[in-house]
Formats: sequence, structure tokens, C-alpha cells
Amino acid sequence: MNTRSVNQTSVTEFILLGVTDNKELDSFLFPVFLTIYFVNVAGNGAILRVVISDSRLHLPMYFFLGNLSCLDISFSTVTLPKMLENFLSTDKAISFLGCITQLHFFHFLGSTEAMLLAVMAFDRFVAICKPLHYSVIMNPRLCSLMAVAVWTTGFFHALMHSVMTSRLNFCASNHIHHFFCDVKPLLELACGNTELNQWLLNTVTGTIAMGPFFLTLLSYFYIIAYLFLKTRSCSMLQKALSTCASHFTVVFLFYAPVLFIYIRPASGSSLDQDRVIAIMYSVVTPALNPLIYTLRNKEVKGALNRMIRKKNCPLINLFNSLGV
Repeated sequence: MNTRSVNQTSVTEFILLGVTDNKELDSFLFPVFLTIYFVNVAGNGAILRVVISDSRLHLPMYFFLGNLSCLDISFSTVTLPKMLENFLSTDKAISFLGCITQLHFFHFLGSTEAMLLAVMAFDRFVAICKPLHYSVIMNPRLCSLMAVAVWTTGFFHALMHSVMTSRLNFCASNHIHHFFCDVKPLLELACGNTELNQWLLNTVTGTIAMGPFFLTLLSYFYIIAYLFLKTRSCSMLQKALSTCASHFTVVFLFYAPVLFIYIRPASGSSLDQDRVIAIMYSVVTPALNPLIYTLRNKEVKGALNRMIRKKNCPLINLFNSLGV
């Protein structure tokens, strides 16, 4: 009998060491991250609600924006509640199954968001470069198929990592120098050969991250080239790109920390740097996305204003009757 099939691990739980080694900061960081989480859920929840309820936003661009908001809420929910719990608790343990589950959903939602951003860039490319064929190309069926494709691909990509990581033998320390379970810190704790896991992380995850990134850049390159060749007008170029400003900002905020932490060589890694960068792309960026789309997108801003006015309608009528 193969001895590896008897017992793959002697570790039944891991200890998440958290955001910082300075425990005195926990009481300060708890309300900070709780506020960020509230902003994330409230902001993305509001966008998701107006995209569903406002018929003026029943367009491909906002269909994908609704998917992005759903992803951002879920992405932060994978890590933040456990982080907040650990700020207040002396027991920072997470079960082996809980750790693998967290790893799975983190990579599932993260890789899905990377691919969704590329789909959103393609949508902007068709809208600007093929305006007469936009409604035919970006029909509801194609939009639904693309959404299903990115969610399904993200799920199976994460399943690969969760299965391969769960099969590793963890026989040494169970202390994870991070605030959530990720592949890289778990590989550092594994005994035996982890070359295949490392190769999958660098090659497959690298492709999942870099592929959509280059497709996004390619879409913007064609948009700029098309506008210069067809219009030769800087004002038209500026007007067209202003419709892409929100998406481009979100892409930059998402990819800058992700590429830095996953593309750089392991020899240049710093535990403190890894944790700070992970906070940026898993906590801060999802909370900023609804603010970016609200401030930069007139349609979303208008829909939110209409929703607020509708909810406050009785109060406004009272003020009007009083002559206020």
C-alpha cells in the first residue's frame, strides 16, 4: 500500500498569525477593518441593487458591473470576518478543512474577478469600436455565457489548488504568517516535494492573472488606435476614454498589488510586505470599487440618486408641504 495514501497530514488545524505581530495594534485595527468591510458591503450592495432594479441599467456594461460588485462582497467576506474575529480572540486557530475552504474561495473569486475585468474591457472595445453592431454582438445570451464561463473557470482553477494543497504533508509548524490561508504560506509549511504545487501556482495562476491583464491592455490599445485613426480628434478620444476611466482605475488597483506579490521571485519576499499587499487587493480595493464607479459613472450615480429620492419620498413630501 502506498504510505502517502494512509495519512497525508498530521496537522488538524493552523494558527493564523494575523496582520501584524504587534498585538497592541489589534484594538485599533479592528474598527478600521470593520469600517472598511461595512463600506464594501454597503457600497457594492447598493450598486448591485440599482443594477437589478433600475431598467435603465439593464445593459451589458452594468450586467458585468453587477457581477463585479457580487465578487467584491464575496472576495472580502472570505478573509475579513475571520480576520476581525482574530483581532478579538486569543484563539486564532482555523481547522484544516476551514483553511483549505478559505484558500479555495479566495482563489475562486480572485481569478474570476481577473477574468471578469477582461470581459468588461472587451465590452468597452465593442461599444466604442463597433457601436453599430454592439447590441447584436453583446446580446444577452453572449453576456450570460461569458459570465458563466469566467465563474466556472475560476471555480475549477481554485479547485486545482485546493485539492493539490490538501494532499500535501504538513508535519512541522502549523503557524501561518498571514491573516488568511493562501497557497504560498502553506507551501512554506509543507514537508516533502512541493515543486508541482509551485509550478501550478507560477504557471497556471500566472496565466489566469496575466492572460486577462494583457487582453485588457490589448482592448484599450485597439480603442485608442481606432479613435486616433477614425476620428483624429483628441476631444473625441478624451470623451470615449472617459467612459472607460472607472474600469481602467479598477483594473490598475486590482492588478498592481496582485502582480507584485505573485510575479516577483520568492527570494525577494517579505512577510510584512506580503501581508500589506494582500490587504490592498483583498480588503481595500473591493471597498474602493463602488466609490470609483459612483464618482466616475454618471449613469450609476444617477441611478443611486433616484433610488435615494424614492426611498426618501415621504420625507421630501413633508418638507415640501411645510414650504422647506
